[in-house]
Amino acid sequence: MKISHDWLRGFVPHTLTAKAVGELLSRHVATLDGAGNRRADLAKIVVARVIASEKVPETRLSYNKVDDGSGTLLDVVCGAPNVTVGTLYPFARVGTLLPNGILIEVRKIRGMTSHGMLCSADEIKLGTDHDGIMPLDVDVAPGTPLLDALPLGDTVLELDVLPNRPDLLSHIGLAREIAALTNGKVGVPAELQKLPAAPKAIVGKSAAKAAGASVKVDDLEGCPRYVAVVVRGVKVGPSPAWLAERVEAMGGRSINNVVDATNYILHGFGHPVHAFDLAKLAGNAIVVRKAHAGESLVTLDGTTHKLESWMTIIADGERATALAGVMGGRESEVTEATTDLLVEVAVFAPRNVRAVRKKVGLNTDASYRFERGVDAGATLAVAARAAGLIASVAGGTIAGIIDVGSAPATAKPVSLHPTKVSRLVGAKVGGPEVKKLLTSIGFAVKAGKEGAFAVTAPSWRHDVSRDVDLVEEIARLRGYDTLSDDISPFRAGTAPDHPLHHTGRRVRDVLVAAGFLEARSMPFTRGGANAAEYARVTNPLAADEPFLRRTLLDTLARRAEHNLNRHQGDVRLFELGSTFEPRAGALPHEEVHVGAILMGGRRPPHFTEPKPPSFDAWDAKEIGASVARAAFPGHEIALFAGGGGALWSITASGTVVGTIDAVSLDAPVWAAPAFGIEITLGVMSSAPAAPPGTNLYLTGRDEAPWFPTYTPIPVTPAAEFDLALIVPDSMPASTVDVTIRASAGELLESLVLFDEYRGEGVPAGARSLGWRLTFRHPERTLRDKEIDGRRSQLLKTLEKEIGVRARTSETA
Repeated sequence: MKISHDWLRGFVPHTLTAKAVGELLSRHVATLDGAGNRRADLAKIVVARVIASEKVPETRLSYNKVDDGSGTLLDVVCGAPNVTVGTLYPFARVGTLLPNGILIEVRKIRGMTSHGMLCSADEIKLGTDHDGIMPLDVDVAPGTPLLDALPLGDTVLELDVLPNRPDLLSHIGLAREIAALTNGKVGVPAELQKLPAAPKAIVGKSAAKAAGASVKVDDLEGCPRYVAVVVRGVKVGPSPAWLAERVEAMGGRSINNVVDATNYILHGFGHPVHAFDLAKLAGNAIVVRKAHAGESLVTLDGTTHKLESWMTIIADGERATALAGVMGGRESEVTEATTDLLVEVAVFAPRNVRAVRKKVGLNTDASYRFERGVDAGATLAVAARAAGLIASVAGGTIAGIIDVGSAPATAKPVSLHPTKVSRLVGAKVGGPEVKKLLTSIGFAVKAGKEGAFAVTAPSWRHDVSRDVDLVEEIARLRGYDTLSDDISPFRAGTAPDHPLHHTGRRVRDVLVAAGFLEARSMPFTRGGANAAEYARVTNPLAADEPFLRRTLLDTLARRAEHNLNRHQGDVRLFELGSTFEPRAGALPHEEVHVGAILMGGRRPPHFTEPKPPSFDAWDAKEIGASVARAAFPGHEIALFAGGGGALWSITASGTVVGTIDAVSLDAPVWAAPAFGIEITLGVMSSAPAAPPGTNLYLTGRDEAPWFPTYTPIPVTPAAEFDLALIVPDSMPASTVDVTIRASAGELLESLVLFDEYRGEGVPAGARSLGWRLTFRHPERTLRDKEIDGRRSQLLKTLEKEIGVRARTSETA
């Protein structure tokens, strides 16, 4: 969405620079993708100061020393009579292309070399004065870009507006946000403050007449509201400079005063407007209906479209004259000969507009807004403003207004309690602040039940229907940078995780421990020779992969081939995902599987074994059995050869749950054989689970729910020391470990066995074991005396309880 900074200031006066406005909107409303000054042709013009000036006898020329901020004074010859020493001027360095098309080069003038040019207002298109150079009354250093020194030209901001915020596709929408964030006030731009008044509208549920024109809406589902304004006696011609400037700032082209006025309303208020030549409408009538079979329409771009019976169109008394919400027709186009207008401001169903737009292949500013939803509550006001603007720039009289259809229903109030705001935001947000923030962007806030607020969204906000939506509004208006980064405690839910979640964690742990990497493939495939064996996607992401996979090994094999094409022959990949079996007249049968593919070296190469042995079928068998045991704990896992053509079938308590087999790949000759494992973990279903043990794939529902636990990051320093202990060979190290942990106290953070030594200095029948102990107090730094005391006490305990003593230099 393009936004003109100058235009925005017309809606909400402010002193922020365009850059500051863009950053403010990016922090609170919509991401700023870029900004560009409309006088980018002045980007290379800098501010320079004349240090010395000498008149050239018998000429108008002067020979000047100019400081352009480069560190070297430049010799510049100037023909203007008003050169003054110490004054700042616009300066074009050598290589600069001026707005008038002149390229500045090193030139010799009367034997003097000139390196650049001091510019007049006319030469840089900042005025018409060309007799003298343009003095600058600014306090900046030489070398400063002219665009930074002077507020020249408008800045256009490019914002990334998400589909849920169509209200931001206009200057009035962003002006509301700027006003809320700066405690400003939204007003009416100066050019709209003295528009001609509009008469009262003639209202009808499905049809109405006024000022010699009629409107009938047969398709109220596709067009819930249609407002038409009759303007008579206009004179179509060039737009005034200010209006052309507004249109061009949005990247458009000024066409004429009527069309430019409709585009002004579109970009200013976010509501598309279309003007028909009233004399070209048969019977001075507008009929909103479905297209007739065989009808066609030539749109404004000159393209002929064959219409289909489901399309909503705008017709006159005889024929189609516009595609509703997309583009007008050439037959009713406004030209220089037009004197009477019918100005359309309507509400069209987003779904219908999108369908028509895609069918005819047209993308317009109007369809973009209608597809996302316009402010239906402002339809009549926008129509009156559009007609008034046309009358002010093209003359004429507003003869009548027709309003057919129904105004939108007021949104239902949403209950919001400040305590929920505080809980979700993570900071105390009181009722007054909640009310202030929401009312600042147009929400109606009233007292509700039990301390809550009843909040009603304005007509331009279609995306708010729940209390959490309102909390999001409060959070962004306060500023996301104000949100606390503390991790607050929360009460875990009472609903246990799905059994497949626990199964997936166990299986994943086994495969990761075996050195496998997890892949996340898209579930699409090319399919096999018989397409009927696969479920086909109606609108696939890629034309060469239109089917849903039946096996994970199908997509994992493609990943393996991807690695082989890059000379990576050691592959260990696995995936947890869904497979799909087609069913006639129903959605595919979806199951959750785990698949793994392995090939290449059994272990990493080492200098003692430059070429390790490759995986074979027996490796795959062992890994498959390990995965099955993790997937189905408590069940008897067995593997038997053959069955369905696989190398082995895997059973759990007698039920076949998976297979292990060789995998055929499009592989180079140097590649090792590939083996695949695939096991069914469960069926995707929302039905209640059977009692534990009755369904093999849902075992584990009786397990205790698993919830993550979190430990704060330490903020105090750790204290470490090592213990070298003489331990008899008959005593396992675990005995020492348990004794240390039992007597070290609650401040022991970690205990690591890091060394074993046998040899000189260690008695026969014993070895020296080294432990590293780490202590940490959660609130303060431990003192040396405390650490020494704990070390002495540990040694006493070890010697007394298990007869283990410290290794010293006297130990023999």
